[in-house]
Amino acid sequence: MPPLFAVFTGDLIGSTEAGTASLDAAMREIAGMAAQISQWPGGSDSRFTRSRGDGWQLVLGRPAQALRAAFVMQAGLRALKTGIPTRISIGIGPVASLGSADLSDASGAAFTASGKGLDRLDHTERLGITCGSATPFQQALASLADALMCGWTREQAEAVALALHPKNPTLAEMAERLGISRQAVNYRLAGANLRTLRSAAEDWARAFDADLVAGV
Repeated sequence: MPPLFAVFTGDLIGSTEAGTASLDAAMREIAGMAAQISQWPGGSDSRFTRSRGDGWQLVLGRPAQALRAAFVMQAGLRALKTGIPTRISIGIGPVASLGSADLSDASGAAFTASGKGLDRLDHTERLGITCGSATPFQQALASLADALMCGWTREQAEAVALALHPKNPTLAEMAERLGISRQAVNYRLAGANLRTLRSAAEDWARAFDADLVAGV
């Protein structure tokens, strides 16, 4: 079996109304998060590419990290003062080419699935996953994530973006980073349903690494 990749295709929501400065700030945040994700344990070059003004793509060489990465990216954007959200479609499958200088000329099943998945998302959906034919397991995780992420405050998202790093930073470390008390960090994370999100990300990774995700 050829190696599998996770391809993220996204577009920013309401970018026209937000203006060029806010759009560019959101894209810089996505690019920065993509670079950080590529440094996760077992990660790989994310090759973030901006396209079509408010569109973007990145590729992960370890699909087991895909759901956690999607959570972190949504949290990072929600934490920005611009407040511009993004839709994310994750396609998982083989890749024929990762492109030349960037992903603009990349190709393969994972890219096709990701692009088509974004077209299927409606204006209320923030996350979709396509892995062959989407399984009930994948659909449930995507729906769960959508519901939880839409309810985050900016402060909650800021804490979640830190807490979901694979190294699982302590409350003390996050408190120092955010300049607030450990109790305040804990309050934010509880309100953001971190435990549920972390469990979903870990279950996805275990299932994927064990080849239990149907359609892979």
